[in-house]
Amino acid sequence: MSNSIGTILKLSSFGESHGPAIGGVIEGVPARLHLDIDAIQSWLDRRKPGQSTVTTPRKEADKIKFLSGLSPENITLGSPLAFVVENKNTKPQDYSFAAKSWRPSHADYAYEQKYQQPIATGGGRASARETIARVVAGAISKQILVKNNSINSCAYTCAIGAVSIKEDQLRQLAEQDLDWYSQKQVESSLVKCPLPEASGLMVEAVQQAKHDGDSLGGQVLVRMRGVPTGLGEPVFDKLEALLGRAMLSLPAAKGFEIGSGFSGTKLKGSEHNDLVEGVYQETKKAHFASNRSGGVQAGVSNGAEIYFFVGFKPTSTIGKVQQTTDKSGSTIELAPAGRHDPCVVPRAVVICEAMAWHVLADLYLRHKAAQP
Repeated sequence: MSNSIGTILKLSSFGESHGPAIGGVIEGVPARLHLDIDAIQSWLDRRKPGQSTVTTPRKEADKIKFLSGLSPENITLGSPLAFVVENKNTKPQDYSFAAKSWRPSHADYAYEQKYQQPIATGGGRASARETIARVVAGAISKQILVKNNSINSCAYTCAIGAVSIKEDQLRQLAEQDLDWYSQKQVESSLVKCPLPEASGLMVEAVQQAKHDGDSLGGQVLVRMRGVPTGLGEPVFDKLEALLGRAMLSLPAAKGFEIGSGFSGTKLKGSEHNDLVEGVYQETKKAHFASNRSGGVQAGVSNGAEIYFFVGFKPTSTIGKVQQTTDKSGSTIELAPAGRHDPCVVPRAVVICEAMAWHVLADLYLRHKAAQP
């Protein structure tokens, strides 16, 4: 199993949901960078469970502890940054069924076939708790990038179940550089949707699913402004390919679209092309009349806003009894077990945003390393 991502800025994560801790090692962080630990913790606080009625009831403080790579003044040393976040509220006894049966649509069966042993409690490495390490890496990546660039991000829930902001409206807003929401606006919503009317409908949908013992899926929109031109490699390490890999490696992620995505397949070339509208005289860089490319052309950033969508399936753990088959082949009724989010999307917003920052920071360092 691959537990690492990145080339120069490389994250390796470890730990299971109901083990002692989740942690990671980040290599390639430049030396002499003053890390804002409070800012990193604030990212973890946005991800942590138990924040509202639309998330899992599991309570965890999720306090980060760095083990190496930092001076007492929180200055990076250039050596690997190692960190842990302890698991406090664990209930491994909730997963005693794993010896006899597999949960529908979980990692249980596939992992047991791969490793020839029952999956570790709480889903093991398939648990969304693993994403703690990704959020830490993203928070650090942002600090690396903003030191020398004016990059900003905006990520929010754009769909939950049947409730969604119209797709054409979202793409138009991104293409025309409109409706940039602050983190405060996003975080003010229980479901991380900054549009009040849509947010209210989404909250109702999640609460109803929770009441019914069911779950919902949805979509996250991520937008990045101020990304330098030239990030990404021409063939296998195209920027959109690396973003897609990062997003689709997230638990429950099932879809990725950048720019016009599948809607672009319905257009003619004359309708889809992003025409050069002019050139900024101070930088000699182009600006475009539209942005159906999503800020990426031929795998390389073109300076326009990068925007993409990530789709998440409904949470596999639900509060209903399900009829299934155990490992002996007998039909059984599988009772609900464990704690879960009725919809993973609200907590996935910060994780998608973090992964975007990590991909861009890694490509930025690769780009700088290739310069004469």
